[in-house]
Amino acid sequence: MIIVTGALGFIGSCLTSELAIQEGVQVLAVDDFSQSEKYRNLPDHPNISRIARQQLWRYLEHQKESIEYFIHLGARTDTVETNEAIFDKLNLEYSKQVWTYCTQNQVPLIYASSAATYGDGEYGFVDNHALVPRLRPMNPYGWSKQEFDLWVLSRNEKPPSWVGLKFFNVYGPNEFHKGRMASVVYHAFLQIKNSKTMRLFKSHLDEIADGEQKRDFIYIKDIIKTIQWIMENRLMDGIYNLGTGHARSFRALTEATFSAMDLDCNIEYVDTPKDIRANYQYFTEANMEKLRTQGFDLNFTSLEKGVEEYIKEYLLPDKNYSH
Repeated sequence: MIIVTGALGFIGSCLTSELAIQEGVQVLAVDDFSQSEKYRNLPDHPNISRIARQQLWRYLEHQKESIEYFIHLGARTDTVETNEAIFDKLNLEYSKQVWTYCTQNQVPLIYASSAATYGDGEYGFVDNHALVPRLRPMNPYGWSKQEFDLWVLSRNEKPPSWVGLKFFNVYGPNEFHKGRMASVVYHAFLQIKNSKTMRLFKSHLDEIADGEQKRDFIYIKDIIKTIQWIMENRLMDGIYNLGTGHARSFRALTEATFSAMDLDCNIEYVDTPKDIRANYQYFTEANMEKLRTQGFDLNFTSLEKGVEEYIKEYLLPDKNYSH
């Protein structure tokens, strides 16, 4: 059996759906199942069983089947949430319970860290453990991920194998429930659908043109393929970046969105709000050398192809993830 936490969420539901179709695989989907708006993310499938997050540990005390893998993706991901107690409970303490269970029961673990731990990018975007203590995230969410990474790196007792993944800007189906935390592609699609216009922030740096702010955008299907590859290949234990390794501009993303919707590009530039202007990131890009040196050789989907597939196969027909 494979355990996936956050199984109703964006990445978790896509991964659970993909794992469930593999021959001989049983998946235990863990989440807060009181959130009915996310039910459509997870299909009814004979290989998927469900259990509430708070009931997992009692269930595992009596679990007879062996646990082959624990994939911990569940978290509070709102980057503008300021209640640190929520992050302490859901992102830090629960994650420590996962780690402890995997250590005591010798279960391999993959967990979700975040590129938000890099803060303003002062030290670059290199997944070097020696740099981790120097990182300064820019919000409580990022700090909750950072604090768990630091805790993990301080442990003497560990699972038989473990990998933390710093996800960069993921986009794709099953993110409709995320509201303001959904990807730029999702918000661009809705905005263009409603107004035939996309508003982007102006650049407030002389050396960067409007719309040329850049992020490392990665398609959800590449995330799923990478996690499956890690499950099948023994890596050196550690924290790894997971982006494409190639930053692309918001202008390029917007142009790809208009193209996928068969519309002429129409961009309006607006001032970046003053309350976020000082901390606004103009560039993020995952350094992928560490994972590549472990033998990872999969090619990532181009931004144009990923956006086109997401819009034409999922957003326009209002469909959920399919493998």
